[in-house]
Amino acid sequence: MSHADQHFIHALLHNETQVVGEIYQRFAPKVKYYVLQNSGSADDAADIFQESLVDIYNQAKYKDLQLTCPFEAFLLMVCKRKWLNELKKRGRQGVTKDLDEQFNVGEDSFRDAEKTWADNEKARLFKTMLGQMGERCQEIIRLSLTDKPQEEIAAKLGVTYGYLRKKKSECMASLISAIKDNLSKWGLT
Repeated sequence: MSHADQHFIHALLHNETQVVGEIYQRFAPKVKYYVLQNSGSADDAADIFQESLVDIYNQAKYKDLQLTCPFEAFLLMVCKRKWLNELKKRGRQGVTKDLDEQFNVGEDSFRDAEKTWADNEKARLFKTMLGQMGERCQEIIRLSLTDKPQEEIAAKLGVTYGYLRKKKSECMASLISAIKDNLSKWGLT
């Protein structure tokens, strides 16, 4: 179930200038303050904020991002990660002040934002690994993820119920193995 703040994602996707303006007005000052407190400039903050919005837009457009936490926490988490990466590139000291200390967002919101990001990445990994399987396995797994009874799926595929169960089990084992093999490559361990 999507968070009520999903409307911010919708606004980014559809270039709703009034809501996008609200995003800048409400959240850019917080990112600026954070970056300035952590070895950055106002220009750095503007760049980080803009790049983060582009990343969120791309996640929404190409990965069907669904918020399960407040937009503010998710945006600030993305900005924080970007700024940490930028500091690493520059060879500077890490962040001295944490976002949840500076703003009244709360640790739970940041934990939820991290979980939202990870869940979306895991869903993307699942789709990628499923897409690399044979067509028959893809079809069996996709149909099995619906609410249809297994007997109905077997009939639709023109196979016996027993064969469907066996093949589904083999396909799922193969998919799970592929996902486990790729978790660390995707940074999800």
